[in-house]
Amino acid sequence: MGVYLSTPKTEKLSEDGENDKLRFGLSSMQGWRASMEDAHAAYLDLDDSTSFFGVYDGHGGKAVAKFCAKHLHQQVLKHEAYSAGDIGTSVQKAFLRMDEMMCGQRGWRELAVLGDKMDKVSGFFEGFVWSPKGDEANDHFDDWPPEEAYNLSKDHKPDLELEKDRILKAGGFIQVGRVNGSLNLARAIGDVEFKQNKSLPAERQIVTANPDINTVEICDDDEFLVLACDGIWDCMSSQQLVDYVREQLNSETKLSAICERVFDRCLAPTAGGEGCDNMTMILVQFKKPVGSGTSLSSTQH
Repeated sequence: MGVYLSTPKTEKLSEDGENDKLRFGLSSMQGWRASMEDAHAAYLDLDDSTSFFGVYDGHGGKAVAKFCAKHLHQQVLKHEAYSAGDIGTSVQKAFLRMDEMMCGQRGWRELAVLGDKMDKVSGFFEGFVWSPKGDEANDHFDDWPPEEAYNLSKDHKPDLELEKDRILKAGGFIQVGRVNGSLNLARAIGDVEFKQNKSLPAERQIVTANPDINTVEICDDDEFLVLACDGIWDCMSSQQLVDYVREQLNSETKLSAICERVFDRCLAPTAGGEGCDNMTMILVQFKKPVGSGTSLSSTQH
């Protein structure tokens, strides 16, 4: 059977929800892949003022993605920085805590139950925390043109100067755009074989779980936010997806249905190439008015 199935699995697992500030819809589909390695988390009310959404894209296995979907948001809440209003620090520490937890005996047992060994898998995360408290925005887009997509994150490819510098200083190398000729991402949860330098902190290992955190202030003109895995972004640009979602919102009120239509649009007709990966997407729509002083922290690694 190999990496791909003879026919794609197009069954979709979908969910919708809302509170007084946000609406969301999400969906996931295995597609042509032999297994489903994506996971997700959607918590409208992480506490009385904060929402948490995340898409976890596993690589080489499903265990780390599922582990993070279960535990990462809990670690955000538990860190002392969160109660002090420092959401950025609590999110960063939660990412690094994932590796620590999985290396412990309890973590190893849980990963075994999930079906993978930690040293063979990694996880890519794209997500955001919506909250009216805490972090001062480090990015503003008041003058951003209406209807134009705004990228909150970037891919951490090994050839980027900042990533390359860390990789080389930690004793690694880059070959054909891959860390040590193997991994095409420079930041990931898991992949402990790239994190064995005992003289370096977690943030400076060849591959690190340390996330980029981008805090932005949203306003009444901001309509929605999309989180998705590579299965979507390999097929559509940010602007193409924003345009498609806006078009669908003219006639569709169920947000998960829009996610499902994106999958159908991206799915390849035959196995191989773009449109053959697992697909997961979360669409978050801001209710009007959002209110002043609201910010979201976008994270990616």
